[in-house]
Amino acid sequence: MTVATVRVGARLHLGFTNLSLAHDRLYGGIGISLAAPKLSIRAQPAEEIRCASPIVRRFAERVVDLLDVPGVVVDHESLLPAHVGLGSGTATALATLVATAEAYGQSVDPRALAPALGRGRRSGVGVAAFEDGGAIVDAGHPTALFTESQPDRGAWTVPPVVARHPVSEDWRFLVVVPNAEAGRSGETEDRSMRAAVERADAGTADRVAGVVARRLLPALVEGEVERFGAAAAEAGRLNGSWYADEQGGLYRPPVRAIVGELAEEPSVTGAGQSSWGPTAYGVTDAARADEALAAGERALAVAGVDGRVEVVAGRNHGARVEHEKS
Repeated sequence: MTVATVRVGARLHLGFTNLSLAHDRLYGGIGISLAAPKLSIRAQPAEEIRCASPIVRRFAERVVDLLDVPGVVVDHESLLPAHVGLGSGTATALATLVATAEAYGQSVDPRALAPALGRGRRSGVGVAAFEDGGAIVDAGHPTALFTESQPDRGAWTVPPVVARHPVSEDWRFLVVVPNAEAGRSGETEDRSMRAAVERADAGTADRVAGVVARRLLPALVEGEVERFGAAAAEAGRLNGSWYADEQGGLYRPPVRAIVGELAEEPSVTGAGQSSWGPTAYGVTDAARADEALAAGERALAVAGVDGRVEVVAGRNHGARVEHEKS
């Protein structure tokens, strides 16, 4: 019997390139693949579904139907924290899919099956990060698909990647996860996103596009961490203006206080909120990693919350798959 293990790191979601219905393409995610924290899912064939994690079990039930197999035993060595802005949903869904398929000797295309698992409906960053890692910008969806209502599960394709580039080996990312209310998900997220889209200013999308095309991507390709951090922060602030009514400002609490503190730190070149938070991030490099870590701890203290702080490298590869015989 084959046992398959899939390991993949988290991702940061820096924002979208457009939320306005006035443009031809909607969403268009911007993100960074991280080396840590990591998810590790282990699967082996079975006659029923056995899984300790309710979150993983939910995906395993869908995967078994998709692959037309009788069951699976799914264990996890580590899971990503759920609904904090690190991409746990897509990573868990796709890792469960690939691990189960590999355990049964099947070959699957995660991108093709992601919609059936409810993934890639807005951003394509999580799927692309699972596939190949790196820094990613996706093309978004045709706006007409979302004009009247949200599409039914699976009635979309994952947005194609329009830009992907390896993250410099010298760059580091400060990840601050405060002990705070989880980010929005499910129906709550759908309602908030719909409200943001209906109010979104088309001019803001044009400004974000300019930041991405003329500042963020050139800095990424040229390995200029200072310029990249500043561009990422600006794109995040512009995105925050779309969500201000939904989250109470450019950043949700307590991210507002954390980002404000990090913005004053010389070891951090740019700071922002990942997805709906509460994870905040900062851009730095290996030489300033220790100072950035201390800055993250200070930012939590200023915000008056506990939490986890780490400094991690980017990830320039997709999920890793390992096989063993039981």
